[in-house]
Amino acid sequence: MSREGRLAGRTAIVTGASRGIGLAAAVALHDAGANVVLTSRTEEAATSAAASVGERALGVQAHATDDDAARACVARTMETFGSVDILVNNAGTNPAYGPLLSQDHGRFAKTMDVNLWAPLLWTQLAVEAWMGEHGGSIVNTASLGGIVVAPDLGIYHVSKAALIHLTKQLAIEVGPGIRVNAVAPGVVRTRLAEALWKDHEEAVAQRTPLGRIGEPADVGSAIAFLASDDSSWITGETIVIDGGQMIGATAAADSATIAVGAG
Repeated sequence: MSREGRLAGRTAIVTGASRGIGLAAAVALHDAGANVVLTSRTEEAATSAAASVGERALGVQAHATDDDAARACVARTMETFGSVDILVNNAGTNPAYGPLLSQDHGRFAKTMDVNLWAPLLWTQLAVEAWMGEHGGSIVNTASLGGIVVAPDLGIYHVSKAALIHLTKQLAIEVGPGIRVNAVAPGVVRTRLAEALWKDHEEAVAQRTPLGRIGEPADVGSAIAFLASDDSSWITGETIVIDGGQMIGATAAADSATIAVGAG
């Protein structure tokens, strides 16, 4: 079978798929032959995104943390396509920009609910509806921030570090029939990450060994790989997709240390 058809006959749900990485993942999965259900907080955004993906795409309004909406989405997916073979937990938020000590419980709770609880909720529902009996692949969208630290993004980074650990824990609990992996994007051209690149894209690109910031499609193709049988012996792993930004930052820090030492 060609790579273009390697997901033919399978169905994927992608949460938070109206734009950015979620939409790119939906496109990559659809291009590989899958039926794709795209969720968003509004019906209009979900429907518009699905129309842009293709004829085997369906848009469904469902906020990631809304239990009833999530259940209804999974049920509609089963009614429409007959299976839930792939789940991409992509929905994310970051309302808590700033130092950790300046945050309040409301922003902390919202971040954890969307970035950590929602992936567990949707995984529970997918396993209950289909994967528990038939198997499947789950991909969580984490972040490079779940591996490294940076100023003013503490709660977001903590939530993504916890998501990486959740990925490992779930891989143990639902294997061998279900694989659970994650992607950890670096600075990617998305609205959520806009503050990290918009006014200084060239500087970020210069610190990136591959010479540019990431595009949503860079992450979407990796998600499609993890969803497919091409990755059939991979589970509990987190793939860093950052153009080398992490090693670039390490090299820069090492150079600065050497320069200080030489002084």
